[in-house]
Amino acid sequence: MAEFFTEVTDPIRYEGPDTTNPLAFRVYDPDRIVAGKRMEDHLRIAVCYWHSFNWPGSDIFGDGTLDRPWLAPGADEMAAARQKMDAAFEFFSKLGTPYFCFHDRDIAPDGADYRETVSNLHAMVDYTAEKMEQTGVKLLWGTANLFSHPRFAAGAATNPNPEAFAFAAAQVRHALEATHRLGGSSYVLWGGREGYDTLLNTLMKHEADQLARFLHLVAEHKRKIGFGGQLFIEPKPQEPTKHQYDYDCATVHGFLERYDLLGEFFVNIEVNHATLAGHSFHHEVKYAVENGIFGSVDANRGDPQNGWDTDQFPNSVEELTLALHEIFGAGGFDKGGFNFDTKLRRQSIDRTDLFHGHIGGIDTLAKSFLVAMDLLAKETLTKARRDRYAGWKGDLGAHIMSDDASLESIADKVLDEGIDPEPVSGRQELLENEINRAIWADQA
Repeated sequence: MAEFFTEVTDPIRYEGPDTTNPLAFRVYDPDRIVAGKRMEDHLRIAVCYWHSFNWPGSDIFGDGTLDRPWLAPGADEMAAARQKMDAAFEFFSKLGTPYFCFHDRDIAPDGADYRETVSNLHAMVDYTAEKMEQTGVKLLWGTANLFSHPRFAAGAATNPNPEAFAFAAAQVRHALEATHRLGGSSYVLWGGREGYDTLLNTLMKHEADQLARFLHLVAEHKRKIGFGGQLFIEPKPQEPTKHQYDYDCATVHGFLERYDLLGEFFVNIEVNHATLAGHSFHHEVKYAVENGIFGSVDANRGDPQNGWDTDQFPNSVEELTLALHEIFGAGGFDKGGFNFDTKLRRQSIDRTDLFHGHIGGIDTLAKSFLVAMDLLAKETLTKARRDRYAGWKGDLGAHIMSDDASLESIADKVLDEGIDPEPVSGRQELLENEINRAIWADQA
């Protein structure tokens, strides 16, 4: 097997903050013990298969720019799939990340009919298992591509044509079973086209009912095959559709509650999707954590001057620190992790650019993790929040929240006790300064 990333001859290692080696980690030390656990085990980092190996570098205005010979037209598709997988596992091994993630169509091509497509998938799952055994790299989660093929132009589970629903169900069945076969920790459903382009031809309630039925079927099959991982839904507000039914974490939460799916599905939160929905990543994580639906993360970022999903490598310690503070304040991951759902810029055409992007993103994540853990240890934010809401632990707060309280009883207390509240500072600037001081401190 010929190497693809020939310029990277040695595995990427931690060399500390003073290294001048661009192919080394400055912060991410997988064996560093933090709060009694290895950093690698806390962060559970994965590389995505699709953007890194199954995307040619194209956009809506131009053809592919990236050096991906297995995507060349006319090649034997199964031979190309094995070549792609060889390169992918070479990359995973040299980068030193413990996990990867894939769509079914990333690893196996369509056949002449669906029976051949399934056969191709089974063959490539066997090949994947061999590569995992050779390298020790594990599967964080799998998923099915229910958005690229024209049959899904009007959605998959929400398609007005029941044949499209049935085809999507068949595809998810095999992708879920493949994930189970490979020991995946979780399975993700991203509703890339589960929405509408116009309400002129849409029965919105009907489509929601269809989606709920689909999710119940997936949960039932998970139990039937004995898959012990979690099921995730990945929220996104729009693009490629005008509006998607899994707009944000609150929308997904309401949907799960309405259709009796709470506890069956959790959320895989993407940074760039959060910002496209008009939220911060911090907001989406905090909502999910505090409402018991948090599952996993797609780590990336958007460009604030672009109104679409640019999937760039994360580089903001502040942005990630605040979200990680919520994640690890709640105990960290169960079955999820940090998947780098990221892609190179179309002008980043050297093979080693894929390493540079991941190294920088992983170091950003590691630095953010250390800052978040420092803030948690010092209770910088947790104490400020606790103090701000301390009144709810007193007699008045307890009465308001009790079953004995009524609007009249609360109003009587205001009259009888002369309650006349004065404004209290939220001290936002102080807390912002504390966050920056923690970031600036030497954590490496």
